[in-house]
Amino acid sequence: MKIATWNVERLEHKSKLDSIISVCQYEDADILVLTEADERIQLSGYPFRYSTEPPLAHELPPYLMPVHYVPTERWVIIYSKYPCIRQHSTYDETTAICMVLDTEYGNLLVYGSIIGIHGHRKPFFADELCGQMADLRRLAANGHQICFLGDYNCSFADNYYPSNTGKSTILECFVETGIILLTATRPECIDHIAVSKSFIGDAAVSITEWNLDKSLSDHKGISVSF
Repeated sequence: MKIATWNVERLEHKSKLDSIISVCQYEDADILVLTEADERIQLSGYPFRYSTEPPLAHELPPYLMPVHYVPTERWVIIYSKYPCIRQHSTYDETTAICMVLDTEYGNLLVYGSIIGIHGHRKPFFADELCGQMADLRRLAANGHQICFLGDYNCSFADNYYPSNTGKSTILECFVETGIILLTATRPECIDHIAVSKSFIGDAAVSITEWNLDKSLSDHKGISVSF
């Protein structure tokens, strides 16, 4: 199985849309989560696509800077080769989406997320962080095998995008819920993939990255295969 995630920076480089699509198609992940995404990214080979509500589906808190969104923007889109058998609610339906997918290895709850749409700016980052970790604890307590992936807005291997509170809160939750952060050792990485240990078992895990020169987005893309 191959699982991937990439923040495409609200199509800041929309003149390179064809290249962005080509990269996604080349990676050919079974499950791909794009954050700061856009429905203009149309991918073949994915019969199932699930997205968060439009960014302005709910009134933004007053402490957030005003942002103009085009109608096709979504904070998270899941492209899947697997059908969804159930959807769960999330702390904020505009910043995270949670679908249980029917895979050949059993059901996998995929929680696609962006934690803090303005990076570390408080209190939104802290609110999102606590809300999403509470979601994970609730879902894990119900026996789900989980894949939590997307833009965490913090790095774990270096100080590229430091957030000590973010790191400790996330890792503490993962320990409690039996989730392993597969991308923790990658430098300059704030987009991550974490999966329940029970789902991976003793399978070997390999990691690939792309857009290393940040020419298509200000984030690297990353995938795990096992």
